[in-house]
Amino acid sequence: MGLKDLFKKKPDKFLELLLQQTSLTVQGLEQFKVYLKKRNSVVAKKVSKIEKEADEVRRILIEELMRTFVTPFDREDISSLSRDIDDILDYTNTTVDEMDILKVDSTVFMKRMATLLYEAAVELDLAVTRLRDGHFRVAADHAHRAKTLENRVEAVYREAIADLFRGPKDVKHVSEMLKVREIYRHLSNAADREDQAANVISDIVMKMT
Repeated sequence: MGLKDLFKKKPDKFLELLLQQTSLTVQGLEQFKVYLKKRNSVVAKKVSKIEKEADEVRRILIEELMRTFVTPFDREDISSLSRDIDDILDYTNTTVDEMDILKVDSTVFMKRMATLLYEAAVELDLAVTRLRDGHFRVAADHAHRAKTLENRVEAVYREAIADLFRGPKDVKHVSEMLKVREIYRHLSNAADREDQAANVISDIVMKMT
């Protein structure tokens, strides 16, 4: 080990755990995009597996938070950011479960929303990476991009709902509409959590600069 290595800053465990969460969220949403191309039980199981891995990372983070006195930034912010990131993947997994149970086929709106959710998750992952590296303004920029993508998800959501309720034909059609609306709602909720996560990152940057 050289002298330079002795003085190298040790990676913060909380930021590393948050990065594990954001990385798994990106992976989960990537698999979700695959799932929307064609309902597939193998891909559904992959999403579920990733969600369980992310839950375990969050459990470890909370335990570390409970027994650590000094944290890199406010404990409440760490907890909130972890929870919001976790919720994104929870909603993704629930969406897959309900599409399987209700036998709902994907729509062009679902695919558009999933792509935007994935892109926002990538921005959150980059934001947490920059927090870890100490590049706070760059982190804030990625958080802002995530919020912009969330706004686009909500725009697609409104467009999807308007299209869905355009002239129900019969009782069976109404039943299908209600199932599809439930899926849209889950995706909108996932977007809300991405927005909340981006807000927490922006708050952290404000406090650190």
